[in-house]
Amino acid sequence: MKTFKFLTVLFMSFLAFTSCQDEIDNDIQEDPNTNSSNSVVASNLKRSAMYDGSFDDFLDGISCSSVLLPVTATVNGTQVTLVSESDYQLVINILGQLTNDDDSVEFQFPITVQLSNYTQVVVNNASEYEELMEACEDAEDAVEDAINCLDIEFPITILTYDINAEQTGSVVLESDQELYTYMNNLDDQTFFALNYPITATVNGSSAMELTSDTELQAQINDCLATEDMEDDAEDSADDLEDILVDGLFMIESFITTGTDTANAYAEYTIDFANDLSVVAENTVNTTIDDVEGTYEVASELEVFLTLSFSNNATFELLNNTWEVTSFSESTISLQSSTNAAVTLVLSQI
Repeated sequence: MKTFKFLTVLFMSFLAFTSCQDEIDNDIQEDPNTNSSNSVVASNLKRSAMYDGSFDDFLDGISCSSVLLPVTATVNGTQVTLVSESDYQLVINILGQLTNDDDSVEFQFPITVQLSNYTQVVVNNASEYEELMEACEDAEDAVEDAINCLDIEFPITILTYDINAEQTGSVVLESDQELYTYMNNLDDQTFFALNYPITATVNGSSAMELTSDTELQAQINDCLATEDMEDDAEDSADDLEDILVDGLFMIESFITTGTDTANAYAEYTIDFANDLSVVAENTVNTTIDDVEGTYEVASELEVFLTLSFSNNATFELLNNTWEVTSFSESTISLQSSTNAAVTLVLSQI
């Protein structure tokens, strides 16, 4: 088991990987299917083969590594011990209790983490952990972090060439780790080509056949663009949650079957709480019972607001999963995810 003092060196290797090609690389590019250790294809393959540490980001906040279990942590003031991945739900439940609070996860050190290069290191304290987070951010800023949206199906075959573009052999690789190790150890005098076709899964969709480096690059570009859109939507969902919880709203318009029925809600204010409950209060006739319900903000490529009221037929008409078409501090515009003609606008009082 390596200790943390090697961590900076390990991540610096990421930052050096995608340096500019030298003259020898330019010569070999006469064969478009033959690539050097510094080629874009080599970088794509290495990054797509890195260990994917993003599955426990809710716990460690670092996509470049994952925390090896068992581990004990204090989550929003509650101590939990995670022995297996089934215990992740304990953390998720605690983090999801409130929407706009400042979540915190404090580990009991030392902990062991696995890095993108499959190396395991021991992190002894919070200072070393901060160092790990900074190294991960540096890799992301340098666009040298793992590509998690494309999964290559194994085995694959790598054809090897010398400086004269003459084939010298082939290598069969059986796993992501084998592919990562091969690309990481590729020397400057060896050139390679993928033996196409290969099969890959992009963004968790059905498997597709790729027949060239160009197709591989196109799929990576598309899936990274989709990831960026998902990240933007997640950030927007967080912003929307803050606006909902911090404000008090009224229904400005509710259009269904071409008619605006907002007048039916004119006497009510709507208050969203950070425990995912929502209450509609009649401010004109206080003898009328409050209407209670729940809400949820979620994101995919878009942001969605789900409303669920009960025991009031008028407010139950609002029960829907709404796509958020736009929002600001003052107005939230929604469109039914099942019927684009049904829209709802909430205005902050």
